[in-house]
Amino acid sequence: MSTPRAGLRPARPSRGQANLGVARRLLVRLQAWAALIAPGARARWLVLAIGAGALAGCATPPPARPPDLLVGRLAVRIDSVPPRGVSAGFELSGSAEQGRLVLAGPLGTTAGEARWDAASATLRAGGTEHDYADLDALAVQTLGEHIPIAALFDWLRGRAWRGEAFLPRSDGGAGFEQLGWQISLARFDDGWVEARRSTAPAVTVRVQLERP
Repeated sequence: MSTPRAGLRPARPSRGQANLGVARRLLVRLQAWAALIAPGARARWLVLAIGAGALAGCATPPPARPPDLLVGRLAVRIDSVPPRGVSAGFELSGSAEQGRLVLAGPLGTTAGEARWDAASATLRAGGTEHDYADLDALAVQTLGEHIPIAALFDWLRGRAWRGEAFLPRSDGGAGFEQLGWQISLARFDDGWVEARRSTAPAVTVRVQLERP
């Protein structure tokens, strides 16, 4: 019989295995409860029904994420005097022409929700609603500085925005330069995108995406 090597820990069960283990323990308790309240053949049918429902619930996959939805965390740093910054979870969906940006606080509560279309842009925050002429004006109010949200839809997918010319990064790094911003894709495979504007006040946007 083989013995485990010294210094190695047993592999942890996967999340799916852990959930199945919890379901099985719950099923045992439900079976005992069913036998108490409904003895005999009726109990057997009740146990089978409970067991099928419990196992089916564990096997049900989570709903698929819409293909146009980007989810993650973003941090905006503005090198002003004094320095300013925003850090929040976010959901970005739609397109530059019509879309939605939701910012969430540390506890997951909605801190602000922006919606826009070809005619207007609206920000809801703190129980109030404000209208803006366009997406650029809304971005200044939401993130504290002019940040090209229209281009973010492409930048966060690892490509240049189709609405403006771009160049390779001057330092030869992975990414490109566009709209006066340097986009770093050095850690894109890990879900990280960084955009930096060097003109005063310098702005750095770091995004960590959640992979579906």
